[in-house]
Amino acid sequence: MKNVIVDMQHVYFSYDGIMVLEDINLTLYERDFLTIIGPNGGGKTTVLKLILGLLRPTTGTITVFDGKPQHARTRIGYLPQLLVSEFDFPISVLEVVLMGRLGRTGFGHHYSKKDVAIARGALDNVGMRDFRDTAIGHLSGGQRQRVFIARALATEPQLLLLDEPVSSVDTKWQQSFYELLAELNKRIAIVLVTHDIGVVSTYVDKIACLNVQLFYHGSKKEGMHKIAELYECPVQLISHDTNEGSSSDSND
Repeated sequence: MKNVIVDMQHVYFSYDGIMVLEDINLTLYERDFLTIIGPNGGGKTTVLKLILGLLRPTTGTITVFDGKPQHARTRIGYLPQLLVSEFDFPISVLEVVLMGRLGRTGFGHHYSKKDVAIARGALDNVGMRDFRDTAIGHLSGGQRQRVFIARALATEPQLLLLDEPVSSVDTKWQQSFYELLAELNKRIAIVLVTHDIGVVSTYVDKIACLNVQLFYHGSKKEGMHKIAELYECPVQLISHDTNEGSSSDSND
């Protein structure tokens, strides 16, 4: 029987009197692969921050690895949405990825040979090995996103939270990325926030639509059409049949 790693019960969250999340109940088990879809402002990023303990619910309870969310951060890899900003500070790609080891080494400690090996391995996984000594500011947006994915992997997480991870990554590499997630999912749980589940529908096993309320949480097979038909989730849903190479679309 799989262990519960995240349990959210009757969670509400409001900001400046505005309800962001309403009565969220979500249970995540080890090696689950959950995709959360929904409109902008629907609360998807807020759910991830609550799991991380960066935010606290207005009411309701959240446990992560049988404890308070803020005590579980060293066991979680997190990739926030890529923000458009200046990256002109003098730091290399490898140094950025090594930041993923800080939860284990602590600030002010030197990185060990093991830390460096893990960081380099994470860069290998995202196809950025040859850029390890390049300044982060010299990369394209898509390349930077790969580096930040590597940083999340360098934490050696038991739970990986990804917020729109391929928004700036070229389509050619996206499939390789999802194949990497499928491999990681053999040993860790993954929560993926996205707007388009076209490719991901091949790999995930659970799908939820979040628009202030969590409209559905269940298996991919049942969820794909129930989300579209029962809840009119305002997101394009694409179901792929990997055996026949065909697809069917359900628009907003």
